[in-house]
Amino acid sequence: MNSWDAGLAGLLAGTMGVSLLANALVLLCLLHSADIRRQAPALFTLNLTCGNLLCTVVNMPLTLAGVVAQRQPAGDRLCRLAAFLDTFLAANSMLSMAALSIDRWVAVVFPLSYRAKMRLRDAALMVAYTWLHALTFPAAALALSWLGFHQLYASCTLCSRRPDERLRFAVFTGAFHALSFLLSFVVLCCTYLKVLKVARFHCKRIDVITMQTLVLLVDIHPSVRERCLEEQKRRRQRATRKISTFIGTFLVCFAPYVITRLVELFSTAPIGSHWGVLSKCLAYSKAASDPFVYSLLRHQYRKSCKEILNRVLNRRAIHSSGLTGDPHSQNILPVSE
Repeated sequence: MNSWDAGLAGLLAGTMGVSLLANALVLLCLLHSADIRRQAPALFTLNLTCGNLLCTVVNMPLTLAGVVAQRQPAGDRLCRLAAFLDTFLAANSMLSMAALSIDRWVAVVFPLSYRAKMRLRDAALMVAYTWLHALTFPAAALALSWLGFHQLYASCTLCSRRPDERLRFAVFTGAFHALSFLLSFVVLCCTYLKVLKVARFHCKRIDVITMQTLVLLVDIHPSVRERCLEEQKRRRQRATRKISTFIGTFLVCFAPYVITRLVELFSTAPIGSHWGVLSKCLAYSKAASDPFVYSLLRHQYRKSCKEILNRVLNRRAIHSSGLTGDPHSQNILPVSE
């Protein structure tokens, strides 16, 4: 194994570790906080998190073994099962992000009727459609024997070893990426750009009110005026930064792998094995970034993490004080009359 392979193996191992810890923490927050569970987006987050964890414990280790061993890491049945999961989980992840963007669009554009338009039942129906859509292509690939180990990506995924099926497989793969990656990307752009438009409109209204207030307050200190203007600038940039993060991480993680798959099928240009594995690692890195992009950086999840941490620390403190015989930890019995 050369230095490139060692570097890719280290990158994949690090991605596995971050993904496992971050997604497990999101699940703990969902289990701990009833307020988060009552909201419709919790179903989308739960679906995305469970898929990321399954990919982390099944697909990533097999790909890591394939990179290290430079061959198929498991038997044919296990590899076909992993390829089925790889195809299903990739589509499910993309469609779950599209569902989250639709939820944000409804919340921002229709704030007064959001609870009526996005109930838990509606979210469950969207998740059910996501599963049905994501299962269609791996089920068809399994029936056509297009699942197995692909040497270019060192992973169990969509592949066809028969030259006479190259055209059919290329059309199938193109349709799969068009109805998963491209469809989700279009939904993300349409919904988040609409959200950005509404956010900028509200920012302009707030800016007008702020400037009118500053004009009326003649005796206001210059430092207060500067802070108000700086807050206006940060408010305008906040929505743009968030939406750029949502769309940017989607493109950076998935686009290289999708483009590589299409170039491999529709072009005769050779593709280096290291690039193939790197593009697959970038696709896997979405499982590690999703918990931070969609969950852990939000206020409710940060609050839930703090409560979980405080509970763990309090239990340890009580346990340690009990072991050391601290008299303050003993229960004081009431004196009977």
